[in-house]
Amino acid sequence: MGYHSAEHSHKAGGKKRLILALSITACWFLIELAGGIYSNSLALLADAAHMLTDLAALGLSYFALRISARPPTHEKTYGYLRAEILAAFANGIFLIVIGLYILFESYERFREPPEVKSLSMLIVAATGLAANLITAGLLFESRHESLNLRGAFLHVFGDTLGSVGAIIASLLIMFRKWTLADPVVSSIVGILVLYSSWTLVKESVDVLLEGTPRHLKIPQILNDLGRIRGVVSVHDLHVWSIASGMTAMSCHIVMKTDEDSNWVLGEASHLMREKYKIGHTTIQIEYENWDAHPGDTILELPVHGRQ
Repeated sequence: MGYHSAEHSHKAGGKKRLILALSITACWFLIELAGGIYSNSLALLADAAHMLTDLAALGLSYFALRISARPPTHEKTYGYLRAEILAAFANGIFLIVIGLYILFESYERFREPPEVKSLSMLIVAATGLAANLITAGLLFESRHESLNLRGAFLHVFGDTLGSVGAIIASLLIMFRKWTLADPVVSSIVGILVLYSSWTLVKESVDVLLEGTPRHLKIPQILNDLGRIRGVVSVHDLHVWSIASGMTAMSCHIVMKTDEDSNWVLGEASHLMREKYKIGHTTIQIEYENWDAHPGDTILELPVHGRQ
């Protein structure tokens, strides 16, 4: 038994950038944690905590990349491509937890604002921002390769926002003596983290539930298939994502008995491949004397083709 090799593969450069990002994040997590404890800054501690989740997230992303590269087997005919989707989902959950934690700690500091060593906070936040910008730049080019790498990038981007927030808070405390700047900025960062993480979780769940990719519209696909000469109707049309950038489609096409089934199949496959960029298609041809059986899914009334 043979298998088609996976079309979707990640560039070696993406893995190298991920490893480098891991190394930089690990170093600056230790520095920021120490600086946050010394300066008693929630903004720094929140950013350090977020950076800790980044370490786990980036490590999980790299592990998922390695797993997803494994070839298909008899037991897993699509291979391990969805390991990356699971990693993206886990990263999104981590981000939600850390965002809620930041908001909780901000609330506590609104009630009792502590003394913050603004100069130490500023120095550590500025160096942390430099590290985050380097790491974000490394992952920026890879963010569209998969939800997994996008999740890793969002983690680092959230850290970048945290560093910017810590710098702003330290300056406000230093020059305005406004101690509430620390929890205010932390709250803003927490909300931004929650927003980006919710989007990531939602998209990951859509893939895991085999939902139709957002850029594809079932009614339009049905209409285009129905316009192929000789097509009487289309039923049991399914379109789903196997993994990021890898879409599959299956359907049954009912055609007139006097038409060439091979021609219709070729036209349908060409349509899916060229217009909708779907390379994985499974199309079953049936003739117009076909009768529906109980349990068959008819998506809508027959779509008639041209005479």
